[in-house]
Amino acid sequence: MSESVSYFVMLFKAVSYALKAEKILKAEKLPHKLIPVPKEISSDCGICLRCEPSFQEVIQAALAGKVEFEEIRQMVN
Repeated sequence: MSESVSYFVMLFKAVSYALKAEKILKAEKLPHKLIPVPKEISSDCGICLRCEPSFQEVIQAALAGKVEFEEIRQMVN
């Protein structure tokens, strides 16, 4: 059985960046959720942004040039 991507998480350098990203995405009405960083991921920031695979590119484009993020990780259940 092959594993498929369940969701993506976007990791930030600081909580303030994650909160700014949330504000931008709410204004754009893009589906997302702030969640604690999964325990299998190491990060300086305690929260990350979760998004569904179908919205990953549009969310990344909406934040481009507005909020700096460290990386995007694919998560599998």
